[in-house]
Amino acid sequence: MRFFASLLAFALGTFSLSSHAWWNEEWTGRKKITLTNPAGEVADVPVLIRLHTGNFDFFSANDNASDLRLVADDDKTELKFHIEKWDAVNQLGLVWVNVPKLSPQTEIFLYFGNENATSAANPKATYDAASAVYHFAEPGGNPQDSGPNSLHAVQSSASYVAASFSNGGVGFDGSQSVTLPAVNASTGYSFSVWIKPSSLDGTLLQSDGLTVSLEGGLVKANSGKANVVSNTPLSAGQWHHLGITVSDALRVYVNGKPAGEAPGAVLPTGSMTLGSGFKGEMDEVHVSGVARGAEWMAVQAAQGPDGQLVTLGEEETAEGGAEVSHMGVILKSLTLDGWIAIGVLAVMLLIAIWVMYSKAVYIYRVDKSNSRFMGKFRELSTDLAMIDKAKGLANEFEHSSLYRIYHIGALELAHRFNDTDATRLDRSLSPQSLDAIRATLDSGLVEEIQRMNKFMVLLTIAISGGPFIGLLGTVMGVMITFAAIAAAGDVNVNAIAPGIAAALMATVAGMSVAIPSLFGYNYLASRIKSIVSQMHIFVDEFVTKLAENYTR
Repeated sequence: MRFFASLLAFALGTFSLSSHAWWNEEWTGRKKITLTNPAGEVADVPVLIRLHTGNFDFFSANDNASDLRLVADDDKTELKFHIEKWDAVNQLGLVWVNVPKLSPQTEIFLYFGNENATSAANPKATYDAASAVYHFAEPGGNPQDSGPNSLHAVQSSASYVAASFSNGGVGFDGSQSVTLPAVNASTGYSFSVWIKPSSLDGTLLQSDGLTVSLEGGLVKANSGKANVVSNTPLSAGQWHHLGITVSDALRVYVNGKPAGEAPGAVLPTGSMTLGSGFKGEMDEVHVSGVARGAEWMAVQAAQGPDGQLVTLGEEETAEGGAEVSHMGVILKSLTLDGWIAIGVLAVMLLIAIWVMYSKAVYIYRVDKSNSRFMGKFRELSTDLAMIDKAKGLANEFEHSSLYRIYHIGALELAHRFNDTDATRLDRSLSPQSLDAIRATLDSGLVEEIQRMNKFMVLLTIAISGGPFIGLLGTVMGVMITFAAIAAAGDVNVNAIAPGIAAALMATVAGMSVAIPSLFGYNYLASRIKSIVSQMHIFVDEFVTKLAENYTR
């Protein structure tokens, strides 16, 4: 069956060379990325690839992401890209790639897995020459321009927000602001931003005659004689994409859709002030000296939390084919805490197996040896210490718990009589002596019970502790998965499902330890209980024989 599957894969590869070719054999892994753009064809558009524990195996890439490469669907052309954030420990990556031609459906490849590779990230080549791009990823200082013109912010009093739309962002309380330098807007002007208003009123930006503000949640834009009020209000506490373009007319786009336009706009030529009078968060500001089209704005809006622009496929290896195993996907999505929990549970399972095996062997030997001993014991008549005095029998019954108890009683007789044959008339035990011998036998019985139950507590620990350790690993894995996805801003079922499934592996591991341990414990406990009952009966039987044979 596996041979025919390989043959089929080879045949499909023969008819689809472009999708199965390998860009560079020095790279061991890749992921196909499908870009679905219903807005129409767009040129030179930056696209954000959000990588996290739910869709990417960070252990397969270098810790500093130096081996990352973005390649076009021809498996030849390298694409320019910019790594906004790479955190291998917390498994979070934000990569911007410049797509020269974004069609309704475009495929590109993300290559990784080359320890000797040096970084090919090029932020300034990722964005066109007319752009200034602010990711607000700097925890301190003024926001920096990732574009080719180094138009860094002049001043900033806004608060840094660690987990915003994507990575860091800036927060405004109504009195804070960010001042950006002017861009060369001789032929047109565009402004793109993600906003999360906490108040539905306030000024978003000001630049020369261009003013954009919120009034009751509606976007109001003024430039020259042009006045536009959006037809759809924004919601507080939610992310929205806002686009403004100035050319022959002032146009407003809300969440990728045209929201109004008016002629008579004037191109802004001065610096820009963000957030003065605005309360909320801003992220991913993109200012351009060209007027972007509606398709470009739609692509930017499609990269939001609910966007379906980017879809990551299964991981492929250079040795051939995609890894479609569900278990493989789950294992690759496991976070460090999940591996730690599963590692601890694996050790617990090995200990539990060892206890169950060794105890089963020990109980089998004890039970078998006890049966042989009882046959010999019931043959005794007048000398109850005869077995203990016989040569070789001690070795024969070395596994018998009954013999060890019997040996204690035989020694007690030997201490009292030089000749333990009860037929001698001077061989008599007083009631006090019988009580003393019983007490000694009972102490031996307690020791044998402790020996029988030795290490059984490890099984109870596995039964009760295994599920809790697994649950802890699952909860931690879910927390990390949601935190990584929230930081990446990639909220969809394809992003969440692998991480949640991987987190549940810890619970599965915990139950895999507890269930066999529970069955093994109950079986062993019942066998031990049976042997303990035999030992109690033997003590009574031995004392009874003593009373019958050694009292006058």
